[in-house]
Amino acid sequence: MSSSRRILTFLAAGVAVGVFLGERATMFAWAADGFVKLLQMTVLPYVTLSIVTSLGSLDYAQARQLGLRAGAVLVGLWAIALVFALLIPLAFPAVETASFFSTTLLERPPPFNFIDLYIPSNPFYSLANNVVPAVVLFSVVVGVALIGIERKEPLLEVLRVAVAAVSRAARLAVRLTPYGLFAIAATQAGTLNLEQLGRLQIYLVIYVAVALLVGLWVLPGLVAALTPIRAREIFSLTRDALITATVAGDLFIVLPALIDSTKTLLERHTPPSSAAAALPDVIVPTSFNFPHTGKLLTISFILFAGWFADAAVPAAEYPQLAGTGLLTFFGSLNAAVPFLLDLFRIPADTFQLFLATAVVNSRLGSLVAAMHTVVVALLGSCAIAGTLRFDRRKLVRFTAITVVLTIAVIGGTRIVFASVLRPVYTRDKVLTGMQLLHGRAEATVFRTAPPPLPLDGRPVLERIHERGVLRAGYIDDSLPFAFFNGQGDLVGFDVELAHRLALELGVKLELVPIDRAGLDRALSDGSCDIVMSGVVVTTQRAAVTLFSASYLDETVGLVVPDHARDEFSRWSDIRARPATTIAVADVPYYIDKIREALPRADLRITHDIESVFRPGAPYVDAIAMAAERGSAWTLRYPRFSVVVPQPGGMKVPLAYPVAGHDQAFASFINSWIELKRKDGTIDTLYGYWVLGHDATPPTPRWSIIRDVLHWVD
Repeated sequence: MSSSRRILTFLAAGVAVGVFLGERATMFAWAADGFVKLLQMTVLPYVTLSIVTSLGSLDYAQARQLGLRAGAVLVGLWAIALVFALLIPLAFPAVETASFFSTTLLERPPPFNFIDLYIPSNPFYSLANNVVPAVVLFSVVVGVALIGIERKEPLLEVLRVAVAAVSRAARLAVRLTPYGLFAIAATQAGTLNLEQLGRLQIYLVIYVAVALLVGLWVLPGLVAALTPIRAREIFSLTRDALITATVAGDLFIVLPALIDSTKTLLERHTPPSSAAAALPDVIVPTSFNFPHTGKLLTISFILFAGWFADAAVPAAEYPQLAGTGLLTFFGSLNAAVPFLLDLFRIPADTFQLFLATAVVNSRLGSLVAAMHTVVVALLGSCAIAGTLRFDRRKLVRFTAITVVLTIAVIGGTRIVFASVLRPVYTRDKVLTGMQLLHGRAEATVFRTAPPPLPLDGRPVLERIHERGVLRAGYIDDSLPFAFFNGQGDLVGFDVELAHRLALELGVKLELVPIDRAGLDRALSDGSCDIVMSGVVVTTQRAAVTLFSASYLDETVGLVVPDHARDEFSRWSDIRARPATTIAVADVPYYIDKIREALPRADLRITHDIESVFRPGAPYVDAIAMAAERGSAWTLRYPRFSVVVPQPGGMKVPLAYPVAGHDQAFASFINSWIELKRKDGTIDTLYGYWVLGHDATPPTPRWSIIRDVLHWVD
C-alpha cells in the first residue's frame, strides 16, 4: 500500500472511530497533540539552518534577484487571493442575527506591533517561544552577512550536514503520520459541534468551495500554465504533505516535506546549471512569514461577519479592507480578525463565530497555504532560473476555465443558499426558551398587583417568617433580570435569585408586579418586602430608599440600528453629529449621565422601553441603556446593535431596595449576597442569563455507540 493510500485509510478509520464513539473519542487527544508537537520539534531548527545555509551560499547579485523575482510572484498570488476573498459575499443571502452580551464589547484589541513580531532583540527567546517571523529575520540577517565572508565554505559544509541531519529527523517523525492523523481525525470527528456548524453552514459551504477551487485548480493550474511542470506531478509529490496539513490544520509542520517535494520537481524540469533546485531552501522558509493565500481568504470572514450581523461592509470599502487585511495578516489571525471587525464597525462578538468556523476553515486554509507555499517555491525558482514560459494559448485557456469555474461555484452556491440553506433567525427563541437553572421555591406569580399586606411595625424578616411568604417585586420588562419566557413563566437573573432566597429562608415566594415610578410606594405600603428586578442604584433613589449592597455592575451603552453602529462608536463622534435623538428610561441618574456626555442631544424620556423597539415607533437615533440589557433586547429585535462608545467603562451598580428602611433586613440581604458571590451562584447566573452560556441546553454529541446501538447512556 502506498504512503498516500495508507494515510487516507488511517484518516478514514479515524473519522469512523470518532463518529462511532462521539465525545468518548477524546481518549485519542493526547496522541493527536503529541503527534503535532513531534512534527513541530524539528521545523524551527530546519528553517534557521536552511535559510542561513542557502543565503550564505549565494552572492549579492543572486540574493537581489531572489528578492525581486520571488517577491513579484508573492504579490501576484496575493492579488489572486484577495480577488477570490472579495467574491465570496456574492453568494450570501439576507439574514438577521443578534447575540447575548459579550465582554468583547468592552475590550479593544491591543495595537498590532510589527517590531516585537519581526525584530528579535533576543533570537534565543524567539526560538524558544516559536516567534517564527523573528527567527526568520535573524536567519536572513546572518545568511546575508555570510555572503560577504571569503572563507565561509567550512562553515557552510557543517551547516549543510546539520540541515541534512535535521531533515532526516523530520522524515523519521513523518513516518508516524498515518497514526497521528488517525488520532487527530478521531478526536475532531467525535467532538465536532454540529450545532455550531449548522448555524454557520452558509459561510462554511462557500469557504470550502472557494478554498478547494483555489487550492486544487487555480494555484497548481497557474504553475502548469507558466512552467513545464504539470499539475498532476505537483499533486503526486505533495499529496502526503497536503493531506497532513489539511487534517492537522498546520502548515508549519509540513514545511520540510514541501521543500523536498519542490526541489525534486525543479530537478526534473530545470537545467542543472541553473541551481534552481536549491532555491526552495530559501524561498519557502522566508515566504512562510508573509501572508499566504489561505490567510488572505480569511478576509472573507470579515465580510461574512458583517453580513451575519447586518452590518455589511460597503463595496466602496473593499480596497481598504484588502490593504489593511494584508498588513494585519502578517501576524496572528486571532489578533488580526478582532482588529478588522472593530475597524469595519462589525459587532466584536462575531469573533466567536470565527473561532467556531476555524474547526473546518483552518484545515482548508492549511491546504491552500501548503499549495501556496509550493507555488511560490516553484514559480519563484523558475523566475530566477529564467524558465518561466508565457504561452498565450495556455494562459488564455487557464483564465477561461478559472472564470467559468468561479462563476459556477459562486453562482451555484448562491442558488443553493437562496432555495435550501437560507437561515431562519432563531436567537429570539433561545431567549424565550430559557428556564430557571436551579430549584424553584413554591411560588405564586401575580400578573396584576395583589392588595398590600398589613404593616404592624415589626422587622421585615420577622414578618416574612411569621406569614411564611417572601414577597419580591418585579418589573416585567427588565431583560435579562425579570421577564416572561415563551411558556409564560417569570424567569431571569433576579427571579432566579428570588427563588434561591425564598428556599434558603424556608418560605414560599410571591412575585408581584410593580412599575418603576411606583417602586418607593410598593416598598412602603406593604406590597413587597424587596424588589429583585435589576434596579439601578442612583443618587436620587438612595436618598429615599434603603438599598442592599451592590451585587452586580452594568455598563452604560447605546442600542442603535445596525447600519448606524459606526456613527456611535465614540462619544466625540456622537457629540459632533448635528442632531441626535436618544430615548432613555425615566431614571434621573441615566438622564443626567447621558445629558452630561451629550449636552446637545434631544433626550426623549420613555416609561416603556420595548415600545421604542417596535416597528412604527417614533424614530430615535439611539436608545440609552446598559449594554447587558441592550444585548438581551437585540435578541428580540435583531435589527439593532449594542455599542459601548469609547472611551467607555461608565458603570452603574445594581442592588436590591428593601422595605421599610429596615437596616436589619438590609444587613441580612448584604450577608446573603456575599454568600452567593463566594459560592459562585452569582457568577453562574451571570454566565447563563447575561452572557448566554449554555442558554441552549447542551446535548451529547451524536454517536453510533449511544444513539444507534444504545450501548451507553
